[in-house]
Amino acid sequence: MDSPPALETVYQAVYSLYNNPDTLEKEKASLWLGVLQRSVYAWKVADEMLQQKRDLESCYFAAQTMRTKIQLSFHELPTEAHASLRDSLMEHISQINEHTNTVIVTQLCVALADLTLQMSSWQKPVVDLINRFGSNTSSLWPLLEVMIVLPEEVNARSLRLGANRRQQILMDLTASAETVMEFLKMCLKNGGDNVQIHIRILRCFTSWTIVHAISLQAVPSSDIVAYAFQVLGNHMASSQLHEAATDCVCIILQALEQESSCNRGQNTELEAQLQQLQLCLFTSVTTLEQPYHLSVAHEDMDKSMNYCRIFTELAETFLETMVLGSVGGKQHYAIKILDLVLMCVGHHDYEVAEITFNLWYRLSEVLYQRNSDDLNSVFKPHIERLIAALCRHCQMEPDQLGLVEEGGGGEEFADFRGRVSELIKDVVFVVGSSHCFRQMFSTLTGGPGPQGQPAHPPTWDSTEAALFVMQAVAKNILPREENDVVPKVVEAILNLPENAHIAVRHTSVLLLGELCEWIEKHPQSLEPVLNFLLACLNQRGLGNAASRALQSICAACPLHMAAHFQGLLQIARSLDNFAISNDAAIVLLKGVASTLARLPKDEIAPAMKELCWFQARPLCELMESRGIPIERGTKTDPMIWLDRLAAIFRHTNPRIENPNEPHPCQSVITEMWPVLSNACNTYQHDTRLMERCCRCLRFAVRCVGKHSAHLLEPLVKQIVELYAAHQHSCFLYLGSILVDEYASDIDCVPGLLGMLEAFIGPTFTILQHPDGLKNHPDTVDDLFRLCARFLQRAPVAFLHSAALGSIVECALLACSLDHRDANASVMKFFYDLLHSGCKHENRSDFAIRRQLVQEIVRKEGQSLVARLLHASVFSLHSYMLSDVADVIVELISFDRELVSKGLEEAIKAMPTQNVVGAPTATPDQLLEFHNTVTRADSSKTVSHALRNFARLFR
Repeated sequence: MDSPPALETVYQAVYSLYNNPDTLEKEKASLWLGVLQRSVYAWKVADEMLQQKRDLESCYFAAQTMRTKIQLSFHELPTEAHASLRDSLMEHISQINEHTNTVIVTQLCVALADLTLQMSSWQKPVVDLINRFGSNTSSLWPLLEVMIVLPEEVNARSLRLGANRRQQILMDLTASAETVMEFLKMCLKNGGDNVQIHIRILRCFTSWTIVHAISLQAVPSSDIVAYAFQVLGNHMASSQLHEAATDCVCIILQALEQESSCNRGQNTELEAQLQQLQLCLFTSVTTLEQPYHLSVAHEDMDKSMNYCRIFTELAETFLETMVLGSVGGKQHYAIKILDLVLMCVGHHDYEVAEITFNLWYRLSEVLYQRNSDDLNSVFKPHIERLIAALCRHCQMEPDQLGLVEEGGGGEEFADFRGRVSELIKDVVFVVGSSHCFRQMFSTLTGGPGPQGQPAHPPTWDSTEAALFVMQAVAKNILPREENDVVPKVVEAILNLPENAHIAVRHTSVLLLGELCEWIEKHPQSLEPVLNFLLACLNQRGLGNAASRALQSICAACPLHMAAHFQGLLQIARSLDNFAISNDAAIVLLKGVASTLARLPKDEIAPAMKELCWFQARPLCELMESRGIPIERGTKTDPMIWLDRLAAIFRHTNPRIENPNEPHPCQSVITEMWPVLSNACNTYQHDTRLMERCCRCLRFAVRCVGKHSAHLLEPLVKQIVELYAAHQHSCFLYLGSILVDEYASDIDCVPGLLGMLEAFIGPTFTILQHPDGLKNHPDTVDDLFRLCARFLQRAPVAFLHSAALGSIVECALLACSLDHRDANASVMKFFYDLLHSGCKHENRSDFAIRRQLVQEIVRKEGQSLVARLLHASVFSLHSYMLSDVADVIVELISFDRELVSKGLEEAIKAMPTQNVVGAPTATPDQLLEFHNTVTRADSSKTVSHALRNFARLFR
């Protein structure tokens, strides 16, 4: 936008955006307003619109514009304009009343908070704001809102304040905390019955506690905390107020846990104060048991969940304390908290129970690491109660006719059961898998009831839930030792009546699959189990589960299953006659292929050939009749047959004793090659099918390894031609597989290098487009994966390649690409490049490799250091910096002096001020970073230094 627009034009665009029925006009208005917001004229336009207050839409647009400009474009304003902008914003906020739209208030308050954080010349903003608005009752709402968002925005990613400015802000907030506490106390006293003001008081206290501006030492005497517990003790409190009080208490508990963990064994006096606070909070929280029961009685789900959050947070705060206090088998008093948590797990709604899951994960992790039978015995009763409660929550509705996913809200309930299964697997070691299995079996058989009275026979839903829990722990049972309960369970499953509920039969089938290791040790059970599963393949609703169970048994019992291979082959012939999905068909083929690999060597080829042609014939028919339109997921979709072939190639892994003998699968792969080659040509325009073809070829090559060398030349020729035409990145990936398999053979290297050089032209063409690297991350990923394979398998030949210079230049540009996989491949390329110049045992070509890498480092080393540093600070996510650190450490080991000099130059080029005009890093911080990196001998040290350095600029 070259000139400021007329204000009326802006109003018309806003009106059109919100009210014009013509979608095209709406889009035009949205685009034009977006351009305006990015322009420097937006500041004045937004300010004038806020002053005029014509209508709700224009005020919202102006407030949102002001917020985004302050967040993202504050650097556009000269320093002398900051004070006038502040005064203007405060004037807008002073005119807020109870009729002002909440969203507009929030936008303006965030804008003022962001301005406060970025305006380093404003010395005491909190005091000034309280003095300006604190005495005016009508201004309490926006003032509290500003006080809430001020600490929240300190760590906002959109504000590149830098670590030093953030530290200064936090110190200022801490210095103002007492003033804020007094202000909140005054608000609480004068707030009357205004629930919204009370909610904001609690939220403000919470916000300041999160950033540790309000210290924990202030909690016991705080009127706000006392009020929060008063709210929580009142089951008639409004839901919003109750939730705000819950958040407040939970944040205090989290802060207490962090503080206790940091100071354990460090400061005796502080530790004693924290323990006193722990006890104080423990006492206060345990008084909430009765209000919890009232929330359940009144069916107030939201409040029940709030209490559960508090009990769980208290338990996590006390976790270390209760475990350490229970060493030796004695119970610490805090274990009572687990009773409160289990009380919530017993709530009728599983969403309440789910809140507690992280606590049980953490408890199991601590107990597992301590590996103490005495400790486990202390917590065993709680885990038993947990598993029993989870079993009840996993029960389906008694009137449900189908499977879990088929009921109302079925997907959510199925997901919950999946999480329950994972949790039980994590905690079951405390009680013992066999013990848990027996407990559930007792439920199945209707063990004795209370006082020895006969128990009622279990209902189908409780039976299914018990089987589900047994399924979760089945693989943890020691197969040789369990000869009592498991045989009875297997027998009961095999004799399930025809009229048993479909869900009971489904879970029973899955349980058989999980018992595969037990079956392997008890081969007499194999044949009846197989017959049962085969029958299930034909039954609606059971086929997919039976496929999974068969695959598990094939994987666990390959030698025993070899005797049943003809039956498996018959199943493979009839795949499309069963009531199973294509995914289940692939699962079945995995099982058949893993069994096939254990056949006598002379039987493998004919069996595999037959198995492959079951899939290849329909594929060939599709290619011959090109007039048939492709419908995804149906038999007209070539992907189905390609995926099935890939599963066979991937899982047929015969044991080869003499690598020089012909591979038993070689003839089959040779026979399948024309089919796959034809598929590549036929579907070359379809990226999805090309990826499937390459995947299939990849597993075919992996299956026979170097024994497919006779196919290398035609395969390379075809993928080079297809890549030149369509640039599917999957061909680059397939190329890396070929390099991995064949580059150790010196005769194959020239052809593979020719393939790489042929790939480079089309690749660079698309990557050199505007935003080419960003728009084609898969190509970047696969290209540098291919180059890294060369460095691992044929470094000297690759280092002599004429394309190497261009590849390194491209890698330097790609250092700042923030795509996780693509950047990881670029870093791996640089790491392998440098590593190939280091001395390796049993490698006679060290001198030549070293010389070739030295030439590259001499030419590009300093540029690499500068780009790595710039990318780490301005482009990459923190979790990606460990890969950068690996490269830097390898470069240090290659030439420490070059890194030192390059890093010094790169640091000098970094900005000395951030976008708000504050200093980014002090000279001492820069020197410390330089010294830490150049002296480092581990990737962890460099990674940590990079993260800290990057924070100075973000």
